[in-house]
Amino acid sequence: MLNKVEFDISKKGGQISKYIYGHFAEHLGRCIYDGFWVGRESEIPNINGIRKDVVNALKKIKVPVLRWPGGCFADEYHWMDGIGPKRDRKRCLNTHWGMVTETHDFGTHEFFELCELLECEAYVAGNMGSGTVKEMQDWVDYISCANGTSMSELRKENGREEPWELPFFGIGNENWACGGNMRPEYYADLYRKYQTYVKNYPGSSVRKIACGPNEDNYEWTDTVMKIASKFMWGLSLHYYTMVNNNFHNMGNSDKFGEDDWHSIIKYTYLMDKYINGHSKIMDKYDPEKKVALVVDEWGTWYKAIAGTNRRFLHQQNTIRDAVSASIHFNIFHANCDRVKMANLAQTVNVLQSVILTYGETMIKTPTYHVFDLYKEHQDNTHLPLTENPGDYRGLPQTSSTASINEETGVVYYSVSNADSENNAEMEVVINGINSISETTAHLLTAPEITTHNTMEEPDNVHIVEFSGLNISGGKITFRLPPRSVMTISIK
Repeated sequence: MLNKVEFDISKKGGQISKYIYGHFAEHLGRCIYDGFWVGRESEIPNINGIRKDVVNALKKIKVPVLRWPGGCFADEYHWMDGIGPKRDRKRCLNTHWGMVTETHDFGTHEFFELCELLECEAYVAGNMGSGTVKEMQDWVDYISCANGTSMSELRKENGREEPWELPFFGIGNENWACGGNMRPEYYADLYRKYQTYVKNYPGSSVRKIACGPNEDNYEWTDTVMKIASKFMWGLSLHYYTMVNNNFHNMGNSDKFGEDDWHSIIKYTYLMDKYINGHSKIMDKYDPEKKVALVVDEWGTWYKAIAGTNRRFLHQQNTIRDAVSASIHFNIFHANCDRVKMANLAQTVNVLQSVILTYGETMIKTPTYHVFDLYKEHQDNTHLPLTENPGDYRGLPQTSSTASINEETGVVYYSVSNADSENNAEMEVVINGINSISETTAHLLTAPEITTHNTMEEPDNVHIVEFSGLNISGGKITFRLPPRSVMTISIK
């Protein structure tokens, strides 16, 4: 079936913020410990306890921003427990994620060192649920004030002379649930209070992010925007994609059939509905779109793999998740006038991670490869397109996006085929150019819908060059394999 796409390089949209390609690392399961952090004494190659292979892999996909320490964990995290000599750091139970002991070996200094190694920006989630205004104020002081305060002096005593940059700070997390079970009116008033004390010290400019809605909780968005929008840079949105959109029967990550594949694709598209629904409400109070919509938790969520702690949320990652990630990015691009950041949940070993670690072994997941295919879209200008996709059981067979790098003039076109069984015949018409001089295409696909990478076979799903493009003037035609993602660079 034919899928037609058309766009004009002279008709440009907004900027696709690089922060749309952000990541999220919570003290949950094996994301921090065994994922990023192995400790300085580990035989696994590390830099001051941080895994070298994970850092190198994430640098390749140009991670722009990392959110930490939660998630639900953020609203029970007391930052002073995670600074100073390791022998003096307090231990507690991680009450949200498995009642395991939190050692606080990985704290503020370790997180900012990780960001420096990744060459990415920091997004710190502050504790509103169980913390105090003073505690939050002191943390911002400790991180970003250069001199003259007891907190800045304490930072220096702990080995860091210069302050760190603090580009993004979240005031609470999921305060409608694990962050305090608050009503939106109460949260909005409390947000106004807490954010007052998140100070911009000399040389620092903190963009403050308010706790926004879950899924289609439009009442939360309306109330918080009405009461507090003038005090925020961004408002968060959380939505996880599940089989049948059912948290109580969410399906398996590596053993499933065509119906579960179709279900995930169907509910991936709900992200577009939610973004547009919340954006319309935000437009009432912010017609100039000064407040960003920050989708700081998104991704597929399945049952934990059998034999693992179910509260560690460890799942596999197949070509299905790659296609879902591609559709998400296309939706974020299309809404880039409002969506200025997104953070995949989560980076390593948890939910739709881009990396899995098992001892010394590190695996790049299919989702990792989608980030690799899409990385050149970061900070490009969006090129709005018209799509006339074929049909896949009542859903669009294909999903596309396009952008242009204003410095180089290179156009990037990305597309996924959600059909698990059939090729997609593609016709892409590019207006505003006389002819195409050069193209390169890279493809991600797999032989089966459940194909994934393992310790024994880490390259079951990987990117390959694609040579099946047919070019005539400003038109490109090709046959896109089933269950696949592709990016074409066009000069």
